[in-house]
Amino acid sequence: MADARKRLDANRAGNFYVDSTCIDCDACRQLAPASFEEVGEYSAVTHQPATEPEIRQAYRALLACPTGSIGAEHTNHTLLSAANADFPLPIEGNVYYCGFNSEKSFGANSFFVQHPDGNWLIDSPRYLKPLVDAFDRKGGLAQIFLTHEDDVADAARYARRFGARRIIHRADVHAMPDAEAIIEGSEPRSYGKDFRIIPVPGHTAGSLCLLYRDRFLFTGDHLWWDPEVRELASPRQLVWNAAALHRSIEQLMEYSFEWVLAGHGGRVHLPRSEMQAAVRDLVERRQ
Repeated sequence: MADARKRLDANRAGNFYVDSTCIDCDACRQLAPASFEEVGEYSAVTHQPATEPEIRQAYRALLACPTGSIGAEHTNHTLLSAANADFPLPIEGNVYYCGFNSEKSFGANSFFVQHPDGNWLIDSPRYLKPLVDAFDRKGGLAQIFLTHEDDVADAARYARRFGARRIIHRADVHAMPDAEAIIEGSEPRSYGKDFRIIPVPGHTAGSLCLLYRDRFLFTGDHLWWDPEVRELASPRQLVWNAAALHRSIEQLMEYSFEWVLAGHGGRVHLPRSEMQAAVRDLVERRQ
């Protein structure tokens, strides 16, 4: 729970606030960009939500915050309950953002794909009854895809609850040693209908991307969208091998997709030609 005594001075006066336990993970800024901005090393409420949609977005951010750093001096329980029921939050079609980001994954995003051959969880949110119940209503979980060692969070609990197969690369398997499916080597490969697993070593030795229906690319910490400068970005710190990371980004130029859905950083939808141009521009900048 947020502590009003630790309320950051950068917050605009009003109901919602961020306290000093914030880890600047970006979840609130993605969910309620009209209200939250990065100020120094924290997020803060720079515009107090006024309309019902803005307030509902702010409650989504409050719920998703992995460290419970967002508070409200006065709670509208009707809108809070509605925001809670919004998760998993639809992105497009049968692809959803889970919400309830986990501090164990440094606040990383996780995603859910509802599929007739079995549903997929991409990285792990906190293990909470509202999400468990929502996954049950949508048909459970068959596969849990782990993009890399940092974002496994409560994957083991979800796997036990749903009897799901956890997928991770051999090089990062120490983070989930009893995973049911181990990806070997560096070659991309199809995995069931509509899915393609692409090894992208760089951030970690075993980083993976998941391409769904040649439209949605789940990138973990390998690649994300920077909304301030409107371009793709990739890590420059906490990198296992910078040369390998550059080669992995170059490899993505071989694929056509429209969405980048990242563990950290912004997500974006662009026409295929613009997305390919954005990847090419990133490769050139990294050179």
